[in-house]
Amino acid sequence: MNAGAKVAGFAAGLAVVLGVAWAAGAAVGPVVDEPEPMGHDMTESAGHQEAGEHLPGGLAVAQEGYRLALADDVLAPGSRRLAFTIVGPDGHPVTAYDVEHEKRLHLIVVRRDFTGFQHVHPVLDAATGEWSTDVRLTPGPWRVLADFVPTGGPDLTLGGDLLVPGEVAPPAAQPVQRTDTVAGYTVTVAGDLAAGEHSMLAMTVTRDGAPVTDLQPYLGASGHLVALREGDLAYLHVHPGEDGLDFGAEVPTPGRYHLYLDFKHAGVVHTARFVLEAAEHGH
Repeated sequence: MNAGAKVAGFAAGLAVVLGVAWAAGAAVGPVVDEPEPMGHDMTESAGHQEAGEHLPGGLAVAQEGYRLALADDVLAPGSRRLAFTIVGPDGHPVTAYDVEHEKRLHLIVVRRDFTGFQHVHPVLDAATGEWSTDVRLTPGPWRVLADFVPTGGPDLTLGGDLLVPGEVAPPAAQPVQRTDTVAGYTVTVAGDLAAGEHSMLAMTVTRDGAPVTDLQPYLGASGHLVALREGDLAYLHVHPGEDGLDFGAEVPTPGRYHLYLDFKHAGVVHTARFVLEAAEHGH
């Protein structure tokens, strides 16, 4: 395939994958200095967001005076070094962060069709303020979400776009999915989401038909759940209560959510993926 055809193929696929996201992004616009960003525990009400007082995490590249600056916004497919800085209100890279869930920064890298999800923890160069980590990339548009608390600053999740050139097929429809199998483990989610309401989700893990009851702590919890809203990839982060893999969640709007559960067993971290539909409030 010649270069022109390859670029054209990528552009066509990109338009399909990003169509919904572009529409959502245009509605939100480049958000800077929102007064009170929504936290990561899904507990802000839908009413607050409708009034414009809060936004879910990850929709803004800059907020509260802080900005996510990717070293490269285009990377080739394959295993690549992803580097970025968090620029503070003073215009300089931030070098001091609070530890949250045993790490100073959590990074989510996911393609906009919700494939290739990676929850990684970059290394900080304290001299320059640059974070870096290796990620696995396939052709298509990606979203990079940095979840952190600068020392003395607000709890933030900032998002940036990353393009990986190459031919991209139109995304397949993704129906509701309550069960996933990964590395021999079967993981199932019970419970439903309702916008603006406190919803309980219970995760169970089995292997060879038997319940797995000896999950190991991972980053200070028995499991980590990340939810991304379909359309704009708004980031919502929850952690379980004291009772195993039971999660309390409150999503801001009705619609489809893609959930990723990190759990650790026998020294290995696995990620199970689900797709749930959140009903309107009161339905």
